[in-house]
Amino acid sequence: MQSQKRYQPVFSCEFFPPKTEEGIATLRATRQRLAALKPRFFSVTYGAGGSTRDRTFETVLEIQRECAIETAPHLSCIGTTRESIRELLERYRAEGIRRIVALRGDLPSGSPSAGEFRYASELVEFIRAETGDHFRIEVACYPEFHPQAEDAERDLRNFKTKVDAGADGAITQFFYNVDAYFYFVDSCEKLGIDIPIVPGIMPILNFKQLARFADSTGAEIPRWLRKRMEAYGDDRESIRAFGLDVVTELCRRLLEAGAPGLHFYTMNQAALTEEIWQRLGLGRLAEGGRAS
Repeated sequence: MQSQKRYQPVFSCEFFPPKTEEGIATLRATRQRLAALKPRFFSVTYGAGGSTRDRTFETVLEIQRECAIETAPHLSCIGTTRESIRELLERYRAEGIRRIVALRGDLPSGSPSAGEFRYASELVEFIRAETGDHFRIEVACYPEFHPQAEDAERDLRNFKTKVDAGADGAITQFFYNVDAYFYFVDSCEKLGIDIPIVPGIMPILNFKQLARFADSTGAEIPRWLRKRMEAYGDDRESIRAFGLDVVTELCRRLLEAGAPGLHFYTMNQAALTEEIWQRLGLGRLAEGGRAS
């Protein structure tokens, strides 16, 4: 963890572009509440094969203009062309966007072609070639390894390829096993990877939904946590209270060990992220302190 202790902690939140008027109203209320916490940036996801391209673009611009918080669009390359990515980069650069989360992404169901890019490393390399150092580029990484990885060693090498292509930082898939993150960072250090690796944090509200996410992404829910959550059944208040305690302690251990910040997967909801943020005193840490 020595490499991570050199970085000032950065705290950020992730949203997805809403599809309905109700969803738009919900996100506006959520980002107003979370903007009051003064995170370093908000990020906005990008659908498979660019399926939310326009909604992502519109959401990013609205947030950046109205919240005065740096906003980072996700940009995935599977199912796209170099020309379409070039056009989008120019649109973001013209709007003053300075940070991008560069991902491989998923091929939309029924789509016949992966497009002109195969890997996120190729996207990172393309962004650098087209825009130089204009954008700070964040990439994804997987402490419990990508679900499609052939083996752990190859997954680490793939991550290093993205870093070598020009990534400035990384955000992890969510996890609840803190030792998986520690071991992953130590393994990265042995490969000479020296960028901030920010833990992705998923607050727990709906356990059934969380279990589906975990199954699809390869994130492990530890047996003890799964069994406790299952025992609560439909008792949402007990799940919420227990989940807050578990995730707050996870975050505390990460920060005390030297993690360079936290990235919250908010699911366009504010309450749980707010509570964890306040319990940990993240505003103070962002201003120059560290967990002690």
